[in-house]
Amino acid sequence: MGDGALSIRLFEEADLTAMCAIWNEVVEAGVAFPQEECLDVGSARAFFSSQSATTVAVCDGEVCGLSILHPNNVGRCGHVANASYAVSKAMRGRGVGRALVSDSLDRAGRLGFKGLQFNAVVETNAGAIRLYEDLGFALVGTVPEGFRMKDGTFANTRIYFHSV
Repeated sequence: MGDGALSIRLFEEADLTAMCAIWNEVVEAGVAFPQEECLDVGSARAFFSSQSATTVAVCDGEVCGLSILHPNNVGRCGHVANASYAVSKAMRGRGVGRALVSDSLDRAGRLGFKGLQFNAVVETNAGAIRLYEDLGFALVGTVPEGFRMKDGTFANTRIYFHSV
């Protein structure tokens, strides 16, 4: 990030094009998100608006990452949140993901959630695993071959939890 500050805020309509580009970059890589279909501005508007909270990370005045936060399940399990994060490839390794995860932990508590659970952290995603463990997420379990990579091979997924 140049000299500009990093900030996290709720997304706005004007952010959707940049958000699509960042989200789709992760989807197209095929190694982290379960989604296989890319978003366009219309589907992104509907998807991001349906979350409990959708935030963007802004670096030097440009959207460089995003997060979605929503209940992990319904009814009696609806008090535990789930989240996903996407950081533009050019900005990875610069603290953007850490800021997004930290913000979502705080935001989840303010929204009344009791915890934040990640259901499918791909075991090959070493950067995410280091970050989550550094932030105090507990490894709850592993799903053998829980993720189909873009190349058709399978990778284990990890389940993480953090109280909020």
